[in-house]
Amino acid sequence: MVWLLLAATAGSALAEERGKSWLESFGDRFSPLEFNGFVEARAGARTQMDPEEKQTSIAELRLQGEIFTYTDWADFKYKGDLRADGVTERIVYETRELWMFSRPTDFMDIKLGRQVLTWGTGGLVFLNDLFPKDWRSFFMGRDAEYLKAPCNSAKVSFFTELANVDLVYTPKFEPDRYIDGQYVSYFSGLEDRLVGRDNILDTDEPDQWFENDEVSARIYKNINNYELALYGYWGYWKKPAGMNSDDEATFPELNVYGASIRGQVGPGIGNMEVALYDSTESRGGTNAQVDNSEIRYLVGYAQELWTDSNCEVQYYIEQMLDYGNYLAVHNPKYPKDELRHVITMQFTQQLMNQNLTLSFDGYYSPSDEDAYLRPGVQYKISDRMTVGCGANIFVGAHEQTFFGQFTKSSNVYSSIRYSF
Repeated sequence: MVWLLLAATAGSALAEERGKSWLESFGDRFSPLEFNGFVEARAGARTQMDPEEKQTSIAELRLQGEIFTYTDWADFKYKGDLRADGVTERIVYETRELWMFSRPTDFMDIKLGRQVLTWGTGGLVFLNDLFPKDWRSFFMGRDAEYLKAPCNSAKVSFFTELANVDLVYTPKFEPDRYIDGQYVSYFSGLEDRLVGRDNILDTDEPDQWFENDEVSARIYKNINNYELALYGYWGYWKKPAGMNSDDEATFPELNVYGASIRGQVGPGIGNMEVALYDSTESRGGTNAQVDNSEIRYLVGYAQELWTDSNCEVQYYIEQMLDYGNYLAVHNPKYPKDELRHVITMQFTQQLMNQNLTLSFDGYYSPSDEDAYLRPGVQYKISDRMTVGCGANIFVGAHEQTFFGQFTKSSNVYSSIRYSF
C-alpha cells in the first residue's frame, strides 16, 4: 500500500506538469497488461467401492486467469481460480497469487502478498519446506501444480558475498490442506475405522492474525557448485498432530531446524537433507495428546537416463524420538514404528518432439508395508490444447498406515485443457 500511495502521489504531480489526467499519468507508469489462463475439465472415478465417499473422485470445470504488469520499481501479479466442483456440488473461487515484487537495492528483494513458496531439495518429499501443501488435490488427480498451496506472506531476501538469506513471515497460520474426509476417506483413531464425507475431521485451528503466525528462514550459499543451506521454522504442525479435551484435532506448536546439500555427483545430481521437528508441547514424549518430536532424513539422486528422460530416486526416514515414552504414555492401539522408511522414484519421459509426456511417481514404505503409485500421460495436441489421463493407486496391508488407509480411494482420471 505504501508503494501504491507513493506512486499515486508521483503520478499526480507528473500529471499537473504535463496536463494529463491523474489516471492517464498513473497508467503510463505500468507496462501493458499481460493476460493468460486456461479452461479445464477434469473427471475421475474410484476403482473400487468406498461406502464413505462418492464413486466419483473428481468432477470439475476450472477457469484460471493470470494478469501480470510491472513498473520501474515493482512487478505485480494476480492469478485466480474459479471452479465448479461436482463432488461437493459447489462453485469455489480461490486467489492463488496476488503479490508485489520489488528490488529496492542491489542486495535485497521484497515480495508481499499471496504467493506460492517452496524450498528444500526433496522431490515431492518435504522436510524443511513447511509452506502449505494441498494433499487433497494431489490424491484426487488435480494437476501437480496444485500440490503447493498459496499463503499470505511477506518474503525478504538478502544477497551477500558471505551467504544469501531468505526470511518469510506469515501473519496467520496456513495449515496443509490435509485429508479430512471431504474427498478422500481416512482412518479415524477415535472411530477405529475408515470415515469420510459424513465424518469430516473436526479441528481446532490456530486462526488469530499476528498471534498465530509463522516465521521461516533459510541461509544458503554455493561452494564449488554445491548448494549448502540451513533452515529454520517457528510455527505449528502443518497437519493435525494432537487432540484436545473436546476430541478436536489440534495443531500443536512446532519448531523445525534443518540443513541440506545439493550438487553434482557423477553424471547426475545428488542431495541430502535433514530436519529436526521439535514438538515443543511434547518434549520428551510425555504429552499423550501431542505427537512426539522427530528427526527426518532424506538422500536422493537424479540423472538423465537418455534423451528427454529424467529419473530421481530417494530414500526417506522419519525417526520418532523418545519412542519408549510414546509406547508408555500414549499406549496406542496401533503403535507406529520408531523408524518409518519410504523409497520414492520419479520418472519422466518426453516423446514426439516433447508433445507427449509420460510420468510416474512412486512411494513404497517397507516398514508400513504400503505404497502409492501415480502414473500419468499428457499429450499436447496444439499450442493451446492439452489432454491427459492418470491414476492414483494406493496399496497397503493395514488400513492404519499412511498410504494403506487410502486403498479404497484409488482412482483414475482424465482431463482436457484449453489455454489462452
